[in-house]
Amino acid sequence: MARLDGTLWEGVALRRTRIGADPDAPPRALALPANWEEEAAAALAALAPGAGPANLPRAAESWIARALARGEKSGLLGPKEAAHLAEGWRALLLSRRGSPGAETWRGDARAEPRFVLNLPAFLEPDGAFDLEGYAEACALGVMFLEAVTGGKSARLRLGFADLAGLLAMLDLVYDSTEARQVAAGIAALTRGAAESQSGRLAARLGAREPVALIWPTPPASTPLPGLAAAARAALDSAAAAPGLRHIGLVALAPADATEALLGAETAGIAPAPGATRTVETEAGIVDVPTRAALRAPQARVPALLGPVSERARTAMMAVVSPFLHAAPPAPVAAPAAPRPAPAPRPALRRQAGQTLHVSVGGHKVALRTAEEDGALREIAFSLSKEGANYRSLMDAFAQAVSTGLARGVPLADYVDAFAYTRFGPAGLVEGDPDIPRATSVLDWAFRRLAIDYLGGALPQPEAEDVAPDSAARAIEQSPLLPLDLPAVAPKGRHLRIVA
Repeated sequence: MARLDGTLWEGVALRRTRIGADPDAPPRALALPANWEEEAAAALAALAPGAGPANLPRAAESWIARALARGEKSGLLGPKEAAHLAEGWRALLLSRRGSPGAETWRGDARAEPRFVLNLPAFLEPDGAFDLEGYAEACALGVMFLEAVTGGKSARLRLGFADLAGLLAMLDLVYDSTEARQVAAGIAALTRGAAESQSGRLAARLGAREPVALIWPTPPASTPLPGLAAAARAALDSAAAAPGLRHIGLVALAPADATEALLGAETAGIAPAPGATRTVETEAGIVDVPTRAALRAPQARVPALLGPVSERARTAMMAVVSPFLHAAPPAPVAAPAAPRPAPAPRPALRRQAGQTLHVSVGGHKVALRTAEEDGALREIAFSLSKEGANYRSLMDAFAQAVSTGLARGVPLADYVDAFAYTRFGPAGLVEGDPDIPRATSVLDWAFRRLAIDYLGGALPQPEAEDVAPDSAARAIEQSPLLPLDLPAVAPKGRHLRIVA
């Protein structure tokens, strides 16, 4: 690693691990900072090009070198500025404060690059938000995007992630006036700092756009000390520029593996999905507290990280959108039904419920259950080989069953309705010694649930019921009304038998 000597990488202790980008992906040999968790290693496996060994410094230096080369070729960067920016980008990554998006890590020249800042990483140990460091990070993000596009793009995509985590750590409920004040202040500071940097570039390279005459008004005060003043100062600085180099700068985006690499748990302004997250350990897949749950006031975790209504999402979007140059992405799913947020637990202790992994007819299936007072309350499926339509139908089916269970529908009714249902994939079951074969994924799942929650096993289907030539499969059935063919074809007519 000679070319990393004299940089921030020098002296960084790395650990080696083997992990895939997801549980079904083949593991890769990886090296990353010793104190980064396994989720970050899985994210690096997804981001680093190729399928062989990879390490964080080498992968990062690849996109740093590309940005510097394009910036120098376009005349944007000189040697001194290039060295300063490279160290700034390394510092953001090592502190897990910021990084370019997955398209940059993978070297996808066709995709529009983005740069994301991880908001909780700017929270200091004493609870203060590093406002100066955040404004500098915004400028570094703009410079990266300007350099990597060779100064040719009039629209850049600088964004932030994990607002929900930051709010929880500040002891602010997502659906509150105080939380919306902080969100608006962060968005205003992001825009002001980004446009100030765009103004500095315009002074050097020429303006493409005039400074806006009408500005959105930042909050007059926020619960985060100094945020309102910093946002106002950043916007005033941008307004004093001779013009802007860019039409648009600030845009939020759905999360990719970059957010996981940085440790961000939500994208943009999305609310927290809950107080726990699912991780894979040597003991299996378990639920552990989120980073926000670990750093938030423990007595307040259920309130801070509980379910959020659509009205709260809309209200948050309304205060943030005026400071963005593009509309924030729509939520990917409706809010989950209310349920208690469990208290943080040690990483290797299993919470109520379990995740079972089997193979049905050669197709990998995971069934996740959640319990309350020993009773089944939720189920969810994960299917690795199936198409998007099939997975969506199974997700909707699991949500419907979970809703019924939550409202008191007996599990036995579901078992009666869905055990022995027949559709592919079907066949031998690997990974479940109690159920050697199944006529469908639902057949296996509900007979498994009967064993676990109703205290008894149902009879096994016969081998011919799950065989490839089973008459239960509509596509392989014989005609419903078979016709007897005549022994001798009638004269003057020609018949053709189609198998």
